[in-house]
Amino acid sequence: MNLRTDTAVADDLRISILSSGSTGNVAYVESPNERIMIDAGLSGKKIEKLMGDINRNMNDVNALLVTHEHSDHRQAVGILARRYEQLNVYANKGTWDAMDSKIGKVELAQKHLFAPDTVQTFGDIDVESFSVSHDAAEPQFYAIHYHGKTFVILTDTGYVSEHVEGVIKDADAYLLECNHDVEMLRMGEYSWPLKQRILGDKGHLSNEEGADALMDVLGNRTKKIYLGHRSLHNNMQSLCHLTVASMMENRDFGVGHDFQLIDTNPEEATPLVAL
Repeated sequence: MNLRTDTAVADDLRISILSSGSTGNVAYVESPNERIMIDAGLSGKKIEKLMGDINRNMNDVNALLVTHEHSDHRQAVGILARRYEQLNVYANKGTWDAMDSKIGKVELAQKHLFAPDTVQTFGDIDVESFSVSHDAAEPQFYAIHYHGKTFVILTDTGYVSEHVEGVIKDADAYLLECNHDVEMLRMGEYSWPLKQRILGDKGHLSNEEGADALMDVLGNRTKKIYLGHRSLHNNMQSLCHLTVASMMENRDFGVGHDFQLIDTNPEEATPLVAL
């Protein structure tokens, strides 16, 4: 299916969450001059299909930014780089070292370093990287800036530090992790060591922790909040949405009025919309 795109003017920043969840993560951002993908945690074929669903094509993507080496974020990095010669891949040194042997050959000319806590410019888009706490080699996420608009991607972190809060405060849109319901995780079939890993400081944000983080950083500019990286086994879309909405409403945040809470799906892209 082809998803409807909005009727925004030509100079807007547009975003689509192609996939978000414990089984795969891909986001797409475009300006009038640039096309950027963040992570490639599905098969190449699936990513191409999801791009088609929003009426876009991988041939037009200039850059692929990788957050860390876990397979649900880098699965198709090598496949896409080999298939699309114009695609430049960016990651920090720790991530490159950790994923290089897992993604197959990528031409040297396509491989680029993006150090943590720095800014790189891609045409008319500035991208700011920031380090997070996760059990990966050197995990980092990104804030995308374009003409006064900011879109923040933050998943796969055990907590949100004061430094990160400062970097991401008052963005126009967020893709923020609400990975698990704590009771579902504790009562579920995962091994105790895996449960400890998910609940720990280098694991994942729960629904409640995601809501708390959002309430600390959203501002008057914030209009869209995508609830991301939901666990297939330890969460449900309805529970995730209800938990975050209820917590925010109890603190007098204008859910549905001042901003939208938007569910994401590992199998279906969100519509390409303007900020």
